[in-house]
Amino acid sequence: MNILVVGGGGREHAIVMKLAESPKVDKLYCAPGNGGIAKYAECFDVKATDIDGVTALAEKLAVDMVVVAPDDPLVMGMVDTLNAKGIRAFGPDKAAAIIEGSKVFSKNLMKKYGIPTAKYEVFDISSAAIAYIEKENKYPVVVKADGLALGKGVIIAQSFDEAKNAVNSIMEDRIFGNSGLNVVIEEFLTGPEVSVLCFTDGTAVKPMISSMDHKRANDNDEGLNTGGMGTVAPNPCYTPEIAQRCMDEIFIPTINAMNAENRKFKGCLYFGLMLTPDGPKVIEYNCRFGDPETQVVLPLLDTDLVDVFDAVIDEKLSDMDIKWKNESAACVILASGGYPVKYQSGYTIKGLNEKGQLDGYLVYHAGTKADGDEIKTAGGRVIGVTATAADLESALEKAYKGVNLIDFKDMHYRKDIGQRALKYIK
Repeated sequence: MNILVVGGGGREHAIVMKLAESPKVDKLYCAPGNGGIAKYAECFDVKATDIDGVTALAEKLAVDMVVVAPDDPLVMGMVDTLNAKGIRAFGPDKAAAIIEGSKVFSKNLMKKYGIPTAKYEVFDISSAAIAYIEKENKYPVVVKADGLALGKGVIIAQSFDEAKNAVNSIMEDRIFGNSGLNVVIEEFLTGPEVSVLCFTDGTAVKPMISSMDHKRANDNDEGLNTGGMGTVAPNPCYTPEIAQRCMDEIFIPTINAMNAENRKFKGCLYFGLMLTPDGPKVIEYNCRFGDPETQVVLPLLDTDLVDVFDAVIDEKLSDMDIKWKNESAACVILASGGYPVKYQSGYTIKGLNEKGQLDGYLVYHAGTKADGDEIKTAGGRVIGVTATAADLESALEKAYKGVNLIDFKDMHYRKDIGQRALKYIK
């Protein structure tokens, strides 16, 4: 098979490297790709959001499958366009991708179908949102932009002033553009967070191994929210009992709700969950593989990813027994100093081999570019160093050993990835 992967980050690199393991794959392509992906797939300078460009490329290359990985092209309807041309594509269509594309839609879906989530209200006028926050007078409070915002559209405000500023910056200053036409004001939930990615063909739901993300830029969960500074899998808080509850109360009801709304979801559905004292609740849905969760989940997959993608597209997922390794994985993100605000790039990354890898590790490139024989930094989150081992403590120890073998100017990373998870094990 010849497969085209759409996207150019660490998640796409993880998908490409997993597909490269398959004996069924002949040629891998990626658009636009990055410096690390280029070592495993032929890259084309076509933006992930260029639906016509990607479709034309898929036709020209006569690929057997397109894997649409990022949220933007899914929400814009890339899968619909590919399917209309008779091209097999993995990922939800536009009607289903709205589950991430609009937080207002997803919150209303949960309310309508009784799927457990935080109490919330939706506003299209900033003054009304601010009046509601003042009336509720409960802090912290969560302020969310309705649309896509590169994973940064959620602000946890600790006071009325912070919440008011958050509403104004989203709705009046439009820091996230038209994603801020509406806001969701939500109660703040407490408890351990769990990310669960699920393969689904619109009927069957096959959860992947659970994971724990680390969103804040600095140690001790301090600093600004980022796209994720590291992950571990499995998440020790996610017990078999909780997993069963999530399947019965959240996963299956969500798939059924989408079907009832005539929005059949086929692809990878990501559940961001909070394990509250009242049971598991949904914080958010994503219509695609999470980043950097994919970088710890896919290395543990023991079944051919091509077979899984085929089963989803052909709606034969219920026939599949997806196998997972009985191991743990840890990923530490190496970022540019100053991320997620202002940072410099173009620095040479030292320590990687000719494949852009590190022997004994999986190095996933997020913001890199090839410059002759060198690989240089080209983004905020630069690379993720993933290690697998028999247990989480060993995986973390190994991952940080790998981190110490890599260097670039102003390199920034968290020193405490996985420490929260280890507390639950001990």
